[in-house]
Amino acid sequence: MTHAVSTGPRPVTPVGIAAELLAGVVERLGDPGLADAPDDVRRDVARAHALVAGLDDYVARTTSPASSDLDALEQRTREVPWGGGLEQEMLSGHVEGAFLRMLVAVTGARQVLEIGMFTGYAALAMAEALPAGGRVVACEVDEQAAAVAREAFASAAAGERVEVRMGDAQQTLRDLAGAGDRFDLVFLDADKAGYAAYVDALLDLDLLADGALVCVDNTLMQGEPWAAGAPSTNGRAIADFNERLAADPRVEQVLLPVRDGVTLVRRVP
Repeated sequence: MTHAVSTGPRPVTPVGIAAELLAGVVERLGDPGLADAPDDVRRDVARAHALVAGLDDYVARTTSPASSDLDALEQRTREVPWGGGLEQEMLSGHVEGAFLRMLVAVTGARQVLEIGMFTGYAALAMAEALPAGGRVVACEVDEQAAAVAREAFASAAAGERVEVRMGDAQQTLRDLAGAGDRFDLVFLDADKAGYAAYVDALLDLDLLADGALVCVDNTLMQGEPWAAGAPSTNGRAIADFNERLAADPRVEQVLLPVRDGVTLVRRVP
């Protein structure tokens, strides 16, 4: 039996991966060789597939739409022939962008830090919610990704609020601390093996303003931290980070199943 090949972005969330797997099971149950499969099994599998496969689309449809600037940036990111370990799936996207925009609005953040910008979708989404005089400092190491981001910021209404810092993020954090900068909101979406060191730097360098919130992306990592099977390098790194964070007495956190998982962290008062 042949299976349809998707030409769009590959699934990179636990829900998306489960939906793809269930779609394959539903298709195989239509094979004449499996005609004796019990009807209740067929119904349960079809129901499970419908629940999982429709979730992401429903969430997107009932979330406030992205701005035209963000839509254009997403389209541009999809068109770039990425390589060197970068891929279009790294884009934060509509729902997570709306989530970050909401965090900026409800926290009243004025100074925002992003560690791992890629093409700037999250940075621009957060910038759109900033009050006058607010800024997003976005750290990035890849010149190709940064070029796409800068092009988008140049034409976007909120783009002037984003300050791109190229180079090693740890050095950028030291530079920011040396300048006396402190941030109300931090979005961490960089190399997964470096997550623990980034959080340590934020705390140790006093980069967090009073009541600051840190939002860490990909903390479900496609289900690898808990699902059966050998995890990838990133999956193991995220599992280790989640365990370390949960045991850190300096902070408290909650892991939310938004997209591929986001963990909200704050220093214990």
